[in-house]
Amino acid sequence: MNPSTPDPAGAFRDLFRDTYDDLLLFVERRTHPAVAEDVVADVFLVAWRRFADVPVPRDEARAWLFTVAYHTMRNTRRSDHRQQSLALRILREPDTVARAESDQVAARLDLVQAWKHLSPDDQQVLTLTVFEDLTGPQAAKVLGVTRATFSVRLMRARRRLRRHLGRPAQIPSTTSAAARIAETGVSA
Repeated sequence: MNPSTPDPAGAFRDLFRDTYDDLLLFVERRTHPAVAEDVVADVFLVAWRRFADVPVPRDEARAWLFTVAYHTMRNTRRSDHRQQSLALRILREPDTVARAESDQVAARLDLVQAWKHLSPDDQQVLTLTVFEDLTGPQAAKVLGVTRATFSVRLMRARRRLRRHLGRPAQIPSTTSAAARIAETGVSA
């Protein structure tokens, strides 16, 4: 439309009144009827914003609106396609957080079951070091035993706990000779 039009709002109303039905039919033939009115509304919004670009002859203005409608529908389809692709990609990716949480829950359940199989003495030794956070000498003092005796009890309790968890007992390379003797029952 001519930017020097004395009444742009009136000219736009005339354009809307003259082209709305044809434009709605054009869009309804190419997209779902439920979204056709939204597309047409978007087209007229573009026309209002770019009113200076709308050709003055009514036939050319109508063709310009159809072109805008075509591009609007194409953009909508591309957007829908991107959203569907993203949704599919999200569904295909493994849920690492949920998997990690379920692994932790399973590990806790295993630990609870293994804990139930330990003797009260083994539970007490492990509790003092793990839950009460006492050092070996402090825990030995609580139980009234020597530090070496407590270390042997702790090692045996850990080994039994591992066995109940279904894990093989591992002897760290830094284990002392006394601990290895206690572990294997053989002198070094």
